Amino acid sequence: MYVAENFTDAEGDILRRYFTNLDQPTFALVNLPEVVKGALFARYSRSAKSLRRLFLDEFVGELDVSGDLGVDATIGLRRAEDLYDRVFFEYGDDSVAQLGGVHLACEQSSNLLTKVLEWGRLMSYLEQSTRYVAYDARLGGRYRYYRDPHILRSPHGTRYVADLDCMFESYSSALPVMNEHFRRLFPKSPGDSDFAHRQAVRAKSFDAVRGMLPAASLSNVGIYGSGQGYENLLLRMRAHPLPEVRSYADMMLTELRKVIPSFLKRVDIEDRGVAWSRYLRTTQEAMGELAESLFDGAGDTSAAPAVQLVDFDPQAEVKVVAGALYDHVGLPEGELRARARAMSAEDRLRVLRTYAGERGNRRHKPGRALESPCYRFEVLCDYGAFRDLQRHRMLTIQWQPLSVAHGYSMPEAVEAAGLAGLFDETMARSADLHETLAPRFPVGAAYAVTLAHRIRFVMQMNAREAMHLIELRSGTQGHPAYRHVAQEMHRLIETAAGHRAIAGMMSFADRSSEPELERLASERRAATRRRNAV
Repeated sequence: MYVAENFTDAEGDILRRYFTNLDQPTFALVNLPEVVKGALFARYSRSAKSLRRLFLDEFVGELDVSGDLGVDATIGLRRAEDLYDRVFFEYGDDSVAQLGGVHLACEQSSNLLTKVLEWGRLMSYLEQSTRYVAYDARLGGRYRYYRDPHILRSPHGTRYVADLDCMFESYSSALPVMNEHFRRLFPKSPGDSDFAHRQAVRAKSFDAVRGMLPAASLSNVGIYGSGQGYENLLLRMRAHPLPEVRSYADMMLTELRKVIPSFLKRVDIEDRGVAWSRYLRTTQEAMGELAESLFDGAGDTSAAPAVQLVDFDPQAEVKVVAGALYDHVGLPEGELRARARAMSAEDRLRVLRTYAGERGNRRHKPGRALESPCYRFEVLCDYGAFRDLQRHRMLTIQWQPLSVAHGYSMPEAVEAAGLAGLFDETMARSADLHETLAPRFPVGAAYAVTLAHRIRFVMQMNAREAMHLIELRSGTQGHPAYRHVAQEMHRLIETAAGHRAIAGMMSFADRSSEPELERLASERRAATRRRNAV
């Protein structure tokens, strides 16, 4: 299922000091400064290289590793085991497990698995970007998609490989066409370097054709989390209906136990972690059976808008005003809300404007008074945009199964470049394969669904998180698909909820139309930084 990397003996001698294995797709990083591990993961998200190869090619030459001779991370560590056993395992003090963290690389993960890995709120993730990495590069001589052994052993195995190969070939053939289309459409300005313009065009081309990739496409994910975070993640993964997720959990557990073994002792104990995972699995299965018995058809959903505000707090602005004043007066909250309700609209607006202050950029955010009201949105957008929006952790998100039922989104640029026929052909191939696999593999059939196919999900967030999401995702550098979602959220808060003052506090929300080259401004700034660093 996974392609093992090849290293020379000299490379292996170096890698064994810092990585818990040299041949598995998931491994922990040890014996490195935190800043190096963070920098590695940051570079990782925009590189086609594996983390170990990236470390050898771009990092090890900058480090003094002479003092690490004889260190071998692959044999595992038992630091403070007796203490952790006594405090954590015997007495059940979960807070101890919040204090030990691990950087873990998860490579060759399907796009279905990455969504499971990134579900938890209290962990940090960096995922390989479809905007910066060409997915037509092969791994071990094969296109980069997950080959589920259960599907491969079935009568549909040959077709699965043939169809996904064709989808990758279509993606590969579309890339140079899109590159040439955008080069003609957006010629280089005199002040831009060839490199900056080329990178911006390349990113826009990747954005335009990423929808042709299947959800089986492989990605690399870097995770940093506490022992408690990993325990919760593994318990969920061991209960998941997708075999890839369960087998990957076993590999992760093996590597994590080389670094934080005590924190993960409960995961596979029968009356602890096993019972917990069993509870999650049986409850999920029971709900699936009940839902099927109650709803015998999906109904007509074709008229549903792409973004809906399905619930909000009518008293939101009163609550924010009261919360903004709470720290500065000695009144109970109930009295403050009554006073805020009795204020004139002008006075409430004055409070909110003062609370927002003079924001210099989107990172200047007002305080926690904005956490009182909540908004619940339902979104129907392509799976590629969902992947980006799903990574916002400080909110509640639920999504329905990925399928071809809601159709797909074709970027206008693809049609303008003359690739509509190839795009439609790829979508049809995806849909046919999904429908063929679904009866026998109801969960695994999603591997065949493309990133252009739509998925329905709900996102519930307080106003402070809404400010963060909307201002970040509506920015001109963002992908048009999720920009539209963020812009609609901002419009609905202002109009459907009528919370004009709260919407006005989101002063860095960008409701402008699509820019010419989304990444050009960023590439210009990067070029300036490189020049100044010389």
